[in-house]
Amino acid sequence: MIKVVKFGGSSLADAVQIKKAGKIVLSEEARRYVVPSAPGKRFSDDTKVTDMLYRCYGAAVKEKKFTELLADIQKRYQEIIEGLGITLSLDEEFATIRDNFAKKIGRDYAASRGEYLNGRVIAAYLGYEFIDAAEVIKFDENGNFLSEETNQVLADRLSKVERAVIPGFYGARPDGTIQTFSRGGSDVTGSIVARATHADMYENWTDVSGFLIADPRIIKNPKGIEAITYKELRELSYMGASVLHEDAIFPVRKEGIPINIRNTNSPEDKGTLIVEGTCRKPKYTITGIAGKRGFASITIEKAMMNSEVGFGRKVLGVFEDEGISFEHMPSGIDTMTIFVHQDEFEEHEQKVLAGIHRAVNPDDIELESDLALIAVVGRGMRQTRGTAGRIFSALAHAHVNVKMIDQGSSELNIIIGVREHDFEAAIKAIYDIFVNTQL
Repeated sequence: MIKVVKFGGSSLADAVQIKKAGKIVLSEEARRYVVPSAPGKRFSDDTKVTDMLYRCYGAAVKEKKFTELLADIQKRYQEIIEGLGITLSLDEEFATIRDNFAKKIGRDYAASRGEYLNGRVIAAYLGYEFIDAAEVIKFDENGNFLSEETNQVLADRLSKVERAVIPGFYGARPDGTIQTFSRGGSDVTGSIVARATHADMYENWTDVSGFLIADPRIIKNPKGIEAITYKELRELSYMGASVLHEDAIFPVRKEGIPINIRNTNSPEDKGTLIVEGTCRKPKYTITGIAGKRGFASITIEKAMMNSEVGFGRKVLGVFEDEGISFEHMPSGIDTMTIFVHQDEFEEHEQKVLAGIHRAVNPDDIELESDLALIAVVGRGMRQTRGTAGRIFSALAHAHVNVKMIDQGSSELNIIIGVREHDFEAAIKAIYDIFVNTQL
């Protein structure tokens, strides 16, 4: 059996946390490949190492004195090394970083050093082999991830290594230039390693015991999710649930490898299991609720638009010409509403309006701002009648005006549009009707 284990920044913030992670790794023979993030915050007002590196490199680019900032970062790692009681010197690595910062080698290089250095430390602590991600995670010259090439190179390399630490978050272009994934990309690296090793399980260790049905900042002590499918996770991650980087789903999905979200500080908790499919009956009709603020809607009215061939294509072409992507597009016989990110739209709104007038000659266009979208997701909704009705009833009882409701063809999710000031009240109402009333 092979397990790939990825630890987030909060799980590796200091020597105490790394010892916890090490105990988890060494407690099971199957945990052979470790993917670490850079050290995160040790306390609420602390600074993540990645942010320290960004600040340090920013000073170097502006040709300000940056060596003191770099020394602070080295001191942070030295404290970890001493706390772990290992013999390891990072002097040579920091000398190289200092030279490369002076050469302004790149922001991605700067950001990646947090994972690189932490990988060195953790490999020394565990007695595992260190493999630089720049050697095995491949990007093309434009910075696009090369999935199949990476899988081939990584699979070959790891087939010769019994146990290894591979830093998350970065790889390299053909010329050796460091390229990073987006923020949170260590999740993606862990998934890539799991695929390459044909792992039986990808464990993602963080500071929470898996996914929760709703945001704990909105719902007090929300229930946990025992099992969730890739499709459900994708929907929730896209709409703001942030336990796992959404792109981390794809590599393991190709291999049918389950993901287990676990808590480093409570390793006895089973966490959330993420799977391709499951016969497990969900405890509740819904699996989770997530949402995002900051949307605007553009409602276009025109009599008989439904009989006008190419109407939708012409309208969407205007948004495409301005480089604006749309989120949802509910429509009626004579109306079409397009939801977009407000900050993207505001910059181009007058050009978009003029373009729509020229393209389809509408009877009326109405704009609305400060909207929020909420996704209600769950495989149990397929077998349950009246889900949308219960949502409407709950929101009406909470005096929340629904601006839009859109159900996906898979019957896996329902998207609700509300005003931003109703966002939290709407989530509370939906949670209450589907979770608290089923207890």
